[in-house]
Amino acid sequence: MERKYYKHKIENLLIINEIVTIHYFEFAKDFCFNGESHDFWELVYADKENIIVNADGKEIVLNEGEVLFHKPNVFHSLSANFKTAPNVFIMSFVCKSQAMHFFEDKIIKLDKSLLKFIYSIIEESKKTFNIPYSNPELKKMELLDKPTLGGEQIIKNYLEILLINIMRSETEKENSNEIFLLESDFKNRVSNQVMEILKQNVKENLKMETIAEKLCYNKSYIYRQFKKDTGLTIMSYFTKLKIEYAKRLLREGNLNITQIATELCFDTPNYFSKTFKKVYGMSPLKYKKIHSLPNAK
Repeated sequence: MERKYYKHKIENLLIINEIVTIHYFEFAKDFCFNGESHDFWELVYADKENIIVNADGKEIVLNEGEVLFHKPNVFHSLSANFKTAPNVFIMSFVCKSQAMHFFEDKIIKLDKSLLKFIYSIIEESKKTFNIPYSNPELKKMELLDKPTLGGEQIIKNYLEILLINIMRSETEKENSNEIFLLESDFKNRVSNQVMEILKQNVKENLKMETIAEKLCYNKSYIYRQFKKDTGLTIMSYFTKLKIEYAKRLLREGNLNITQIATELCFDTPNYFSKTFKKVYGMSPLKYKKIHSLPNAK
């Protein structure tokens, strides 16, 4: 007997039709972009520190960890607060789906679990497009001579998944009866706690013993679990955090290299400079020079 199969038609909540630009900016504290309007959507996420956004004449302070969307044809501008140097992810795209109206006039605190999609978009864009460093005026992204296979589609998929998950997290209520953590959730929580301790003590000279004492776990267990979850040792991750913080201090321009090295507990300015170059690929002096150039207006 012949079986009849039912082919389920996929209902798409939203479809990204085109990608326009993808940026991860490390702005100086006095950055100012006078503004523009365009006939497509734009996502703005404050990754580190806050940023001042102006949309249709309304000033908004977008705090670290928050995301907003500019709908098509809305005039908008962007600036730093002249005190701190922010890191900002900006992506513009065409989406004609009705579901996009969900994002109008909302400032959303992005769940940390969704950051992986933003960072995946950034990494995939580096392997797909030739994007000039920190250029807010970019109008067209050129493909690399040899872009990664399927890169554009993967970027589109990541963005669609990110948007759907934001909608879910904003509309679905958590199950208040859920008390017990799965083992995998528990292990991830340990690594997240370590990350939070490192972030809060980025200016200190932390030791593994101190971290273990704060969490009341065995030092070896914490070390193994963190390496398994992140692919990095705790101290390697801590060094990366210090260099990211150093980049912000360099852009803010209030401290010289010797002062920054002292601020972040490096033994010597020379050791700080060597570590900075090893982690970031250029010297702190070169990095500071790049961000001392006149801002795009």
